[in-house]
Amino acid sequence: MSEVSVSLVLPVFDGAAFLERSLAKSYEWLGRRAGGAELIVVDDGSRDETLAIAREFAARRGDGPRVRVLASAENRGKGHAVRRGLLAARGKLRLFSDADLTYPIGSFTQVVRALRRGADIAVACRVHEDSRYVVAPDFFRYIYTRHNAGRIFNWLVRQTVVNELRDTQAGLKGFRAEVVEDLFPRLVQDRFSFDVELLFLAQRRGYHVREVPVTYHYRKEPSTVDFARDTVAMCADLARIRLRHLRGAYRLDEDVDPSVSEPD
Repeated sequence: MSEVSVSLVLPVFDGAAFLERSLAKSYEWLGRRAGGAELIVVDDGSRDETLAIAREFAARRGDGPRVRVLASAENRGKGHAVRRGLLAARGKLRLFSDADLTYPIGSFTQVVRALRRGADIAVACRVHEDSRYVVAPDFFRYIYTRHNAGRIFNWLVRQTVVNELRDTQAGLKGFRAEVVEDLFPRLVQDRFSFDVELLFLAQRRGYHVREVPVTYHYRKEPSTVDFARDTVAMCADLARIRLRHLRGAYRLDEDVDPSVSEPD
């Protein structure tokens, strides 16, 4: 395979309603990158036509960025899908984004620019002073509650696991290839807390993490949340991360094989 400059990974679950549009926009953006580029779609055990749409899109591509489709037989979680896609990627710079393009294409360029200017990891920051929210009127009543819940979670993360970073959960992040191959084989969180685990290890390894201003499209109605249950699950995940670190299970003093994506 020829040299790849940028890889974009889109993890997706039951995304048939929007995937074709997202793939077209992502493919067009990659086609404007200097050097080779690739688009990797990771279907996380979808129950709708997501996988068929992704495969049909890949089959139609001719000259231009390479398109690859990876599929899981069952739903494993976003963390698992992101890990699988980034470790399969070949780009010198590797990004992942929410597949519905909640962060528009212009934000991808911001992440790439930060990496090319020296960051090891570039993370979208929705509370950056230069970030902007685009909110449909129907969602005005949700945004205040959701924003405050996110701030409470981030405060808890900063007190226990990840220092300083203001937005650990944003669904757009970019990495240098060597950072992916160092960090992602060590990750074990498949779902809610994989971003926290990733950034916790990045800080312990001394990587330069830069927060990037983005535009964020608020257009999905929140699902029903069991606050007590989710709070307990969140705290348990944070405790597991700290405990694994104290036990030395992340093997931060060792090199790891990037082909191994399922650590003990």
